[in-house]
Amino acid sequence: MVKKKAKKKPAKKLTKRAGAKTATNARTKTGRKAEPTAKAGAVPKLTAADKKTLKSLHGLADSVVTAAQRKRTPHFDIPSRSLSNVNYNKTKRFIEMGRGTNRRELFNLSQAKSYMQTVLVGSGVRQLIDQSKSTSIRGLYYLLKHTIEGTKEETFDEQSDCDPVIEDVEVTLNALREELHLYAQKKGDMVGEITLTDNGDQIDCSRMGSGGYGIPSIVEPDVIQFGNCNARFILHVEKDTVWQRFNEDKFWRTHKCILTHGGGQPPRGVRRMLYRMHKELDLPVYCLLDNDPWGYYIYSVLKQGSINLAYESQRMAIPDARFIGLRSKDYRECELSPSVTIALNDNDIKRAKQIAAYPWFEKKKGWQKEIQGMLNNGFKLEVEALISKDISYVTEEYVPARLRAEDFLD
Repeated sequence: MVKKKAKKKPAKKLTKRAGAKTATNARTKTGRKAEPTAKAGAVPKLTAADKKTLKSLHGLADSVVTAAQRKRTPHFDIPSRSLSNVNYNKTKRFIEMGRGTNRRELFNLSQAKSYMQTVLVGSGVRQLIDQSKSTSIRGLYYLLKHTIEGTKEETFDEQSDCDPVIEDVEVTLNALREELHLYAQKKGDMVGEITLTDNGDQIDCSRMGSGGYGIPSIVEPDVIQFGNCNARFILHVEKDTVWQRFNEDKFWRTHKCILTHGGGQPPRGVRRMLYRMHKELDLPVYCLLDNDPWGYYIYSVLKQGSINLAYESQRMAIPDARFIGLRSKDYRECELSPSVTIALNDNDIKRAKQIAAYPWFEKKKGWQKEIQGMLNNGFKLEVEALISKDISYVTEEYVPARLRAEDFLD
């Protein structure tokens, strides 16, 4: 009788659980015990903002399902971001969006692609929140860009196709872009009499050396918490070059303030940081900007909000911000040389007249006099022009004199 060969038992498969256990118990070549791996399937902790955003996203998705179940055309009503839907609220003193909306339907051939792109951006945001990760708008574009199966059609052809859809989702959900886990380019620094916590790290802004603390793109309360603050006010300057002068001269220490800049037109992170410090720490904000239409516009955006981002004004605009300078009268009062002036061009003149007609400037005699003064001068002035008086004239004489005299424009 022939004996049957015993079948070999198949080797046990290494499951994820077993693999994790093995890795935990294993020792490295140096004899040290390996660090335990993260628990599989650990759910990231959601912030209050994350829960609010997810609730809004679910509501958007539910509206699609409900429409389909009722055999109706799925659609989104997207708040209109056109100029005609932007108003200046005289009571609140900032720009805000009206109630106009644009309907976007799935079964409308001219709207179907933008409808699906809206859903796609929503799903991308959900993915970021679920993984507790953030990315740039460029990163989200690449995360969502692919060829639709069975076609040669791309979800997005260019970044410029994706950006407005992100803004549509932002305004539809009534959420800051940062609450969608999306960040913009980091630009801007601060230094001064304040400590804060940034993502768990303690930061003393009075001990940041010559470079200062780089203001992040995302500065929401779950990321940035304010600590001790001995500052009496915030001085926001237009450019890094001017900021460096104030920092080197330790203006912020002498005058007990926080010094910030936004590298020209301040990005969202800088505007949001200024808003939070002003509101939460009760710090007045003073602006030192160039004497030109661009400087006037930067002040307008900081104070009243941006026309393009009117839906964010309530969380970014600072109606009580004050304009220190540079002023049209400074050429005469500071006895500046004609060699530091820059002639106005046609675009400057056109832009100045447009700004003078803004509802929040048109009835303010001080601003009408200021803008007309620049037009009468026929030239513009940069803050750096004050260096022609003395290297530290702006920090030791000009700004201190304006603060003492409370000589500001509102």
